[in-house]
Amino acid sequence: MAREIDETWIDEAIDRYRRVEELHADFGKAVAAQTVSVHSPDQSIEVVVTAAGDIVDVKLHGGLRHREPAEFAREMRAVVTSAAEAARWAREKLHGEVFGSFRTLEGH
Repeated sequence: MAREIDETWIDEAIDRYRRVEELHADFGKAVAAQTVSVHSPDQSIEVVVTAAGDIVDVKLHGGLRHREPAEFAREMRAVVTSAAEAARWAREKLHGEVFGSFRTLEGH
């Protein structure tokens, strides 16, 4: 049994696929470029992280001479954990911004 080929549907599917690929590339660029800065609970450590989760900078505010190693390690763990959460939040926000309008491209 021969079936008719709906070329319009095929063209629209190809266009949607290309648009998804473009959006995916835009999202990848945005995730790599967007940074978030977080601080330790005592504000002595700042970590800058990309939305991809890559730590791009660590800054120490104040001296380390009077800090106990265990205290410093606790603060460092806290800020790295916060940085991971901030990166996840930034990714989700960017995803919504980049892909949020895609539904209208599908006609839904």
